[in-house]
Amino acid sequence: MDRLEGYRKKRDFARTPEPGPGREIWLPELPAGACGRFVIHEHHARRLHWDLRLEEGAVLRSWAIPKGVPLERGVKRLAVEVEDHPLAYLDFAGQIPQGEYGAGKVSIWDRGYYTRTYQAPDRLEVVLLGERVRGVYFLVRTRADQWLIWKRYDETGP
Repeated sequence: MDRLEGYRKKRDFARTPEPGPGREIWLPELPAGACGRFVIHEHHARRLHWDLRLEEGAVLRSWAIPKGVPLERGVKRLAVEVEDHPLAYLDFAGQIPQGEYGAGKVSIWDRGYYTRTYQAPDRLEVVLLGERVRGVYFLVRTRADQWLIWKRYDETGP
C-alpha cells in the first residue's frame, strides 16, 4: 500500500514548493526512548488551522486542528485526519500558490520528538516534547476522519 498516493494526487509539484516524491531529508538520530518526530504547522489556508504531523514509519500521519493543539489540560479540540505526508514535511515552510490544494502560507509552529504510550485503531496516547507543546496528549476517533485531541497531563504528570 502506498501511503503517500493521496498526497501526490492532490498536488502539482511543478507549481507547489511542497516536497515531492523522492525528496530526501536528513533526520538526526532520535533521542533514547523517542519513537518519532513531530511537527505542528500553522497553515493560513482558506481558514487558519494547525496541522499536527507524527512520524509513523516512512510517513507523517496528519491531522488538521482548526483551533490549534490545546495547551491547557482538559481542553478538547476537533482534529480532522488528513492524508499522510512525506517525512520531508518535517522541515517544510513556504507559500503554497493560489489554485493549488492547501493554498496559503505554511510555517513551522512547533516541532520535537514524541513517544507513544498507547495505540489502538481509534485511540492514540503520545507524549509530545517540543518547544511550545509538552505533555501527554490523547487522540480519540469519533467518526471516520474526525478525532478529538486533548492534553491529559504536562510532561511531568498530573
